[in-house]
Amino acid sequence: MTEFPPTEETGEAGEGNITRKRLLQLGALVVPAAGLIGATAAGGFAAASPADVRPEGAEALNLACTPGQQTTIAQTEGPYFKPGSPQRTSLIQPGTTGTRLTVSGYVFSRSCRPLANALLDFWQADSRGAYDNSGYTFRGHQYTDANGKYTLTTIVPGLYPGRTRHIHVKVQNPGGRILTTQTYFPGEPRNNTDTIYDPRLLMNVRTVGSAKEATFDFVLNVA
Repeated sequence: MTEFPPTEETGEAGEGNITRKRLLQLGALVVPAAGLIGATAAGGFAAASPADVRPEGAEALNLACTPGQQTTIAQTEGPYFKPGSPQRTSLIQPGTTGTRLTVSGYVFSRSCRPLANALLDFWQADSRGAYDNSGYTFRGHQYTDANGKYTLTTIVPGLYPGRTRHIHVKVQNPGGRILTTQTYFPGEPRNNTDTIYDPRLLMNVRTVGSAKEATFDFVLNVA
């Protein structure tokens, strides 16, 4: 099990993402390379418009990032983070209910260098809006591949009082500082009332059959 070192950065300042710039560059949303996973329950939020397929290889990385752009903003980790999550790319377990969600993307440096072996630690609520504080359900960490890519298989998190739908994540380049942040879903009514929500952290989300696919790229404060 992996625990983050005591260099954790959870303040308001710091890191912004490239989602809006990518939309301007491509003129459309981007589909993750990960395959579709079936759903066991219907979702309850608005989906984004149909998307173009992301090209493979270096061309895709160039389209996804603009050198010198703003880094991904930091947000509070909240009260439910637990160190020592298991290493896994899927948070789905036998008996899991909810709308299946595949989130994929890249971790970049400020110069758009893809960061291999970057650590991402995800945690979220279940379909009822509850966190597992005694175990590691809907908690897990993984590492980016040689191209800086990650893929997470999970479900759309449920709602709980005071918050809109979101997924927590800590991202760390090997030996670097930790970015603690959250990602959000477009079209959620509670986006307008959640005081933590920030539109710069919106994922690109689309509906495919009865499942959801999303993309989000992180840009770390690394040269």
